[in-house]
Amino acid sequence: MDPTPCAPLVLAAFTATSGIGVGNAATLASLRTQRGGLRPCDFDGADVPTWVGAVDAAGAQPLPPEWHRYDCRNNRLAELALGQDGLLERVRAAAGRHGRQRIGVFLGTSTSGILETERAYRRREPADGALPPDFDYRGTHNAFSTVDYLRGRCGLAGPAATVCAACASSAKVFAVARRMIAADVIDAALVGGVDSLCLTTLYGFHSLQLLAPGPCRPFDAARDGLSIGEAAAFALLERAPSSLDPDAVLLLGTGESSDAHHMSTPHPEGLGARIAIERALGDARLDAQAIDYLNLHGTGTPSNDRAESRAVLATCGASVPCSSTKGATGHTLGAAGALEAVLSSLCLGAGLLPAGLGTAQVDAALGVNYLTGNRPAPLRRVLSNSFGFGGANCCLVLGTAG
Repeated sequence: MDPTPCAPLVLAAFTATSGIGVGNAATLASLRTQRGGLRPCDFDGADVPTWVGAVDAAGAQPLPPEWHRYDCRNNRLAELALGQDGLLERVRAAAGRHGRQRIGVFLGTSTSGILETERAYRRREPADGALPPDFDYRGTHNAFSTVDYLRGRCGLAGPAATVCAACASSAKVFAVARRMIAADVIDAALVGGVDSLCLTTLYGFHSLQLLAPGPCRPFDAARDGLSIGEAAAFALLERAPSSLDPDAVLLLGTGESSDAHHMSTPHPEGLGARIAIERALGDARLDAQAIDYLNLHGTGTPSNDRAESRAVLATCGASVPCSSTKGATGHTLGAAGALEAVLSSLCLGAGLLPAGLGTAQVDAALGVNYLTGNRPAPLRRVLSNSFGFGGANCCLVLGTAG
């Protein structure tokens, strides 16, 4: 039996920082002008023939001195995003309304601050291999590090958790927060995702032969792999008040599944993805025909795009306009779900169907209505897909209040 649908939540504030922009204004400007953020990989001496979506300012500014133990690229990227679009101020104001204990913090990541561990291993003691004494695993690499940092930075004391479910991680935190608010455990939640570039990710995906040698080309007939990116994206979720601005963005539904087909390959018919889409639509109490735009997971690998297309055709049909914004940002892994939820929210406000950058010739065999150019259109409901290794799937339905 499907669970009883939860009430919609309002995204009282949201922001995104990625290779296409720091903050919402820069991000939306890039979407409108179809400016991508991918470039040849020049990260930290990585000798990998691929392109990446780097945030140049991610490692530039150290954290405030009182938060020194958390200082790493991942948390610097989180801090950079936290300072955009009034998010920090809105979260602190929410704490004033609801109480510090009534606001949760739920974030997704895949590698957290593992770059600090990589650097520490380069500085091991020659005699016994001991890690350097200034290496702080708990403050940097631990998967809970960014949650712990942001919770303290925002002055919050409610429930907190990190979700590590591969590339579905920061979509799933929206569902976690929604259940917690429905259960009256909390009144609001800071949700999102942060993942930053590191050698583990670059060489790991390279070893799996999943990296494209050039910019990724989702849903292209000649697609040949993904491009790794980095991002931080956050949203403040609260119960929707009785009176809302018509342009306010709502979380209308969430859908999750786990097909557990294979460690790194999706079910060939997109079975788990299909279930997640159906559950998200059911939770939002919408028919597929109500969806005006679908933000695809769209990694650019042959098997992932093929499986997703089959799930989309089975649930939403062939007419719904869709694209993958990973052609602009790269695949930001644990941050992808939150990043694409914010991108979808920006498109709702702007009335924009965004182009899938990098795609020159859409694979006709996939059968979907894939956008290779921007298109203005009134949008009320969008669906955002996030599918991860191991069969972790999560879909979000977002819409405007008006």
